[in-house]
Amino acid sequence: MTTLPAGLELRPLHIPTSLDGPDAADFLDMVRLRNLVYAEVSGHDDSSMPADELLPLYQPRPEMKRFSWIAVFHGEVVGRVGLDFPQEDGARTGFWLIELRRSAWSHGIGRAAFAEIERIARDEGRTVLQAWAEHPAADGPRLAAPTGFGAIPEDHAARFLLASGCTLEQIVRVSQLDLAGARPHLGTLLAEAEEAASGYRVVQWTLPTPDEFVDGFAWMKSRMVTDAPSADLEFDEEVWDADRLRRYEAGYLDAGRHMLVTAAQHINSGELAAFNELVIGKDRTTVTSQEDTLVVAAHRGHRLGMLVKCAGLLAWHDVAPLSPRVMTYNAEENRPMLSINERIGFAPISYEGVWKKILA
Repeated sequence: MTTLPAGLELRPLHIPTSLDGPDAADFLDMVRLRNLVYAEVSGHDDSSMPADELLPLYQPRPEMKRFSWIAVFHGEVVGRVGLDFPQEDGARTGFWLIELRRSAWSHGIGRAAFAEIERIARDEGRTVLQAWAEHPAADGPRLAAPTGFGAIPEDHAARFLLASGCTLEQIVRVSQLDLAGARPHLGTLLAEAEEAASGYRVVQWTLPTPDEFVDGFAWMKSRMVTDAPSADLEFDEEVWDADRLRRYEAGYLDAGRHMLVTAAQHINSGELAAFNELVIGKDRTTVTSQEDTLVVAAHRGHRLGMLVKCAGLLAWHDVAPLSPRVMTYNAEENRPMLSINERIGFAPISYEGVWKKILA
């Protein structure tokens, strides 16, 4: 077992079946801490989520083995720690997080938590650990990504990751679109994309996915870890079938979250060729999240990315007319997708570093 600093407990996080019982206290503390840390780092509340919308995402599922803890320091919950292991055959990777409120920095909590993460990863036979960390703009030295695209400040998080033996592999741009007054421009862009996308049509649905699109949508979801730019990061190829897709959808449906999927369908073959996801919580006046977007490699070159994004954003007005903005995340070297976002009107607001450690 890992030796912990005096006064620190890494308490395994109990996942309750509901939030009404006495066994939900630690989960509620974790969510409160999560939202506080994200606001401390970013300076806004757009990444905040209520506990009842997060709980379904923590329910066990066969494609992922999850370890979660809360960091309790002298009786106060000051952080959360997570470690996820994909369960595909031959999987080598683990994905981790350590999130501490600022008042808990510099007490050895992060070092102890990362030592426990490494210990468990080795016990599970994993050789690659990867993590995402937001790095707000700051003066001073900067670290450039080896991709040649983007840089981040050498801030507290970066220094911790470097000291832990991690290497910076990729920069992710966090972008935002102000929805007020966006519809005329989106309409113009959609018309241009429709003209270039001859032979394709737009199909849209809200979850659950209609049976006729389940297999095609599941296959496109499986391509997200193989077809998107990933620098020198490592991802175990995922296998998606109808059951896995339905479990994925349950994480949204059981939480009362709303997802609109906009896809491009090749008319002659019936194949789904591209898709975009827009998501909002039960409060339809909050920020919208643009989640996965993909154009299948065999169908690129027909403006399908612009097609599905603009069609989705225009339809979104009827879903959440009071949502003020949309947030999205893209690899900084993913120039084709960033060019689409920039033309739509997305502007960068922050950057994340994606970090990797090879375990000896």
